[in-house]
Amino acid sequence: MKGEVVLGLMIPFAGTALGAAGVFLMKKELGPLLQKALTGFASGVMVAASIWSLLIPAMDQTEDMGRLGFLPAFVGFWLGILFLLLLDSVIPHLHMNAEKAEGPKAKLRKSTMMVLAVTLHNIPEGMAVGVVYAGLISGNSTITSGGALALAIGIAIQNFPEGAIISMPLCAAGRSKGKAFLDGVLSGAVEPVGALLTIIAAGLIVPAMPYLLSFAAGAMMYVVVEELIPEMSTGEHSNIGVVMFAVGFTVMMALDVTLG
Repeated sequence: MKGEVVLGLMIPFAGTALGAAGVFLMKKELGPLLQKALTGFASGVMVAASIWSLLIPAMDQTEDMGRLGFLPAFVGFWLGILFLLLLDSVIPHLHMNAEKAEGPKAKLRKSTMMVLAVTLHNIPEGMAVGVVYAGLISGNSTITSGGALALAIGIAIQNFPEGAIISMPLCAAGRSKGKAFLDGVLSGAVEPVGALLTIIAAGLIVPAMPYLLSFAAGAMMYVVVEELIPEMSTGEHSNIGVVMFAVGFTVMMALDVTLG
């Protein structure tokens, strides 16, 4: 079981690292069409993972509450939204293609704030993987080994373009390929750390599992709506973002149903 959990926690991180390694093959910076396609795909994966891998299992665990069975998922979802809203307000960061940084004013390099932006939305992804594996460890009947693996693979798939999206523009802006790759890798390092901390927390408060599952879902949905969807839908080529959103959504849905 320990080996299975370690593998599950490292798969998403490996996706980010492999995507960041694309910088060594780069001949030019990512075009807007490709950026929107990758962002749309990542959005679709995250929305599907929030529903099939997190919210549905959370509500399945509270069926014995009858008509109030939605309440833990409702509360946890909103706590996740508010948690990311708080992080969004206290961590200085710069979204892709944005001119103005968000969060408190800080004398940080543009590249640093871009890495922080990606790191910020990697936090809920790490929590999502962590809480699912915590449920698996605890023997929760609504979470299967295949379902946990499906979530880890799904997050890794959408992390691959994220790694490229952070490392390649940094290189095009003048950063060396080695440093751009390292920045991309570091942006994903928060995921296994966040996952491990979530497993520890869930082990201490097992009855809170439905809240933790929906908390991770709310945090991921905040990232999608606040950051990814605006990036994929503004300006030209917004239609490719929508198409790739659908592709990402159906890929994650198929993974969860097939492996779960």
